[in-house]
Amino acid sequence: MNKTELVQSLANATEQSQAAASRSLDAFIRIVSEELAKGGEVVIPGFGSFKRAERAERSGRNPQTGEAMTIAASNSVKFAPGAALKAAVNSK
Repeated sequence: MNKTELVQSLANATEQSQAAASRSLDAFIRIVSEELAKGGEVVIPGFGSFKRAERAERSGRNPQTGEAMTIAASNSVKFAPGAALKAAVNSK
């Protein structure tokens, strides 16, 4: 499912226009992104939680040349599914 299909499903489920559903989805993504950028966590009971994870600097190799290189430290996002989501996925 891509974003357009998600917006259509969201619009149908909430009986909103696609434009309103798209604005809601965009707002949700923006709010979650801002909270994670601040170092916070977003928890949606039953669905799951989004957490910011820090990756330490590490060494690696350039796959084209085999030369050793340093991979810079960075932040990423981890999602941990909630119990209800796990149950829904495993029930089918």
